[in-house]
Amino acid sequence: MKDPHQYKVYAVRYGHFERRSPENFLGGDTHDVPMPLDYFVWAIVGQERTFIVDTGFDKPTGDRRGRSVVRPVDEGLAMLGVDHATVSDVIISHMHYDHCGNHHLFPNATFHLQDAEMEFATGRCMCHHAMRHPFEAEDVTKMVRRVFDGKVCFHDPESEIAPGITLHKVGGHSRGLQVVRVETENGALVLASDAAHFYANMEKEKPFPVFDRLSDVIMGVERMKRLASAPHLIVPGHDPLILQRFAGDNERPGIVDLTRPV
Repeated sequence: MKDPHQYKVYAVRYGHFERRSPENFLGGDTHDVPMPLDYFVWAIVGQERTFIVDTGFDKPTGDRRGRSVVRPVDEGLAMLGVDHATVSDVIISHMHYDHCGNHHLFPNATFHLQDAEMEFATGRCMCHHAMRHPFEAEDVTKMVRRVFDGKVCFHDPESEIAPGITLHKVGGHSRGLQVVRVETENGALVLASDAAHFYANMEKEKPFPVFDRLSDVIMGVERMKRLASAPHLIVPGHDPLILQRFAGDNERPGIVDLTRPV
């Protein structure tokens, strides 16, 4: 990695949830086969700075929601040589519980968030259980406190937060969902987060059935296709196949290098 504006990008698996395929597609799935979700945080590693994308959930939250923590987030980052306490920038794709917990791990970080997501997570829509269910009130409260501590940088709708790293609001799954475009030695890679949970959501053109606005989900996939240098460089948010499509090693199970497709 010679170009200082190119990065290595890693997926770090921290959680797991058993699920069946009809639950993962709008309109269901006639095959009805096991189709579990994996949970990831992402590390964008440059020559001078490391950016973390999303912060995951902790064990108490996972237990309460029936999800398993397979490796705490801080331990996974440590295996990459990343000291969570010294991270200066955290990108939050959206504020659902599985992307916005573990605030205590990043005491020195500025969090990058879309205006629309904070408005959504603190506004009238949260009066309704069906819309607030994916959010944890404590995570949202901590984000508000970060605002008052001067530790949140808001974006709307696109921003370059460092040379080679840009944020793009797509909405859909959550109103202020943003994807991250990263320049790598293989071209522009897009971390989709929940703009697509699985490769199959994109390949079959069948969205994941949890969303704020369906048209934004569909247009978000089209947008990512334009942002990425190639289709295989769009990385979905929860697909176990990520661990098969990119290279890892036996010493760091559950961690793969997204700049090394296999």
